[in-house]
Amino acid sequence: MLRTLRSRLAAAAGAAALVCTLLTLGPPARAAVPDTVPLTITNDSGRGEPLYVYNLGTLLTTGQQGWADANGTFHAWPAGGTPPTPAPDASIAGPAAGRSATIRLPKFSGRIYFSYGQKLVFGLTTGGLVQPAVQNPTDPNRDILFNWSEYTLNNSGLWLNSTQVDMFSAPYAVGVQGADGGTASTGHLKAGGYDAFFAALRGQSGGWANLIQTRSDGTVLRALSPLYGVETGALPADVMDDYVNRVWQKYATTTLTVTPFADQPGLTYHGRVSGGVLDFTDSSGTVVTSFQKPDASSVFGCHKLLDAPNDAVRGPISRTLCAGFNRSTLLTDPSQPDTSPADFYQDAVTNHYARAVHAQMADGKAYAFAFDDVGQQESLVHDGSPVQAYLTLDPLS
Repeated sequence: MLRTLRSRLAAAAGAAALVCTLLTLGPPARAAVPDTVPLTITNDSGRGEPLYVYNLGTLLTTGQQGWADANGTFHAWPAGGTPPTPAPDASIAGPAAGRSATIRLPKFSGRIYFSYGQKLVFGLTTGGLVQPAVQNPTDPNRDILFNWSEYTLNNSGLWLNSTQVDMFSAPYAVGVQGADGGTASTGHLKAGGYDAFFAALRGQSGGWANLIQTRSDGTVLRALSPLYGVETGALPADVMDDYVNRVWQKYATTTLTVTPFADQPGLTYHGRVSGGVLDFTDSSGTVVTSFQKPDASSVFGCHKLLDAPNDAVRGPISRTLCAGFNRSTLLTDPSQPDTSPADFYQDAVTNHYARAVHAQMADGKAYAFAFDDVGQQESLVHDGSPVQAYLTLDPLS
């Protein structure tokens, strides 16, 4: 089943729909979003292996899970089983190196997977699709070079991102063209950025090089996210403890002010640590939510002790804290979020994976952890009237 990992896509889509409903006057109505939008895939990887593409997701109209063929036609998954049964082959032949091909995106919340040399293995349980989970050494996709992009296409437009939340692997960029002819793109690495990212992890003490997975032939396949690093033991479980402890010490005597919405500067919450718990109060002094001291898994995953429900208070505060912990800005700035990239990752204890990802992006934007969109640091394109989308596969160098 597709994880709701980039919840901002759904939230943004919902917000856009609300705005659309409320605006009864103003500029001329934008063009209606078609039922499918063309996605042109350009293979600039330089790799000679066959390329396989998959368009998997959930229909927004019915909630059905399934896949789309090259024409954008939806096919529901058949019933799964326990243990998982093999999923139907949903692969689409991708373009050869130096060529392009176009498929169509339906109104989905989904993923575009692509793999080099081998088809991916998917299974079906009674609960839905089993996707690759290469943090598991027995996953059948462990030795396949692959990656994916995420998108939502609905009546309010297209949201398309490049993501490194789960892993950093085969590089690619995304783009969208609107009805007005304007084009936006993001996700390209700097020249030499692929190799430079892995070199940065190898040069970072403390186990960060253990995130790198290679194939028996020496091919570098990916680096796991630090969340999976902690879960698998590749990173020590206490890798963030020193920073978290210093944050808790600081805010036992200092107030942490969180302004979670950039368009509501008057809405603030004030945090203090008392009895080992970080309590946040509103303007009336009422405690609105509290946080136990988070461990590394909670920080890197923005979950567990930093859970962020889709509500108006705890979720927005937790998102802000998560960004501050991953970017190590909580000690240097008691007013959060700190949205200046120059301030990010300056502490010796930080998310060095996210630091290395952002350092190698041509525009500095990435989804290196779940709430990297705080302060608009994410690699996302959006258009309310999309006519064309793009996925460009870049060299592994």
